[in-house]
Parts: sequence; structure tokens; C-alpha cells
Amino acid sequence: MSSKPTAIVSWTLQALVAVILLQTLFFKFTGAEESVYIFTRVGAEPWGRIGSGVLELIAAAMLLTPALVTYGAILTIGLMAGALLSHLTVLGIAVMGDGGLLFALALICFTGSLVILAIRRATLPVVGRYLGAAA
Repeated sequence: MSSKPTAIVSWTLQALVAVILLQTLFFKFTGAEESVYIFTRVGAEPWGRIGSGVLELIAAAMLLTPALVTYGAILTIGLMAGALLSHLTVLGIAVMGDGGLLFALALICFTGSLVILAIRRATLPVVGRYLGAAA
């Protein structure tokens, strides 16, 4: 990262995305009605619910670990792409009267992780050395 303000933006986004990911774990791991409904609708209950919860926990931990931030952002983008696709194709934007909150949180995590990757592009595996230099 090239400047202190850039580092602050990255860490703020990393914390925000990690908090969102972590706060949903309680609902996934306890089998909350909304989580069971969502994963039943997409045909992935209970293993999809539990598996995605485990992966979100790993992604959150990576986002808060300096050496693993880039990997955490990549994992989060993949997870949230799946969530957004499920909302757009099966679930709808609003789920069980949430007014689109879960969709919005997935969009925030997806977009935040893209920005984290843009900021930390020099640390991307394989291609980072080519993207790190300013154009």
C-alpha cells in the first residue's frame, strides 16, 4: 500500500467485511429459521449452510490477518458471488420480509472485498507483481 490513507481505507473495509461475515455465523450455526429457509430454497440444507458458515469464518479470519488479507478477499468475493447469484435467481432481493438486508450485506461484502483487492493488488498471488506498479 502506498499511503497511510490507503492503509486506513483497506483496514476499515477489512474490519467491516469481517464483522458482517462473523455476525451471520450465529444464524447459520444455530439453524435460525431464515438460514434454514434460504438453504432449503437453494437445495443446500444443512450442508450448504454449515459449509458456507465455515468458509465465512475462515474468510473473516484471513481478512484480519495481515499476511492473508488478499486470500480472504478472494474467498469473500467467491462466497458473496454465490450469495448474490442465489438472491437474483432463486430467493429474490427480499427474503422473509427482510427488506433486502441480506442482499445488501452480501453486496457490501462483495464490493468491499473488490476494493480491498484493488488496494492490495501488488500482493495478489501470481499476477500481483505485474499489477503492483502504478500505470
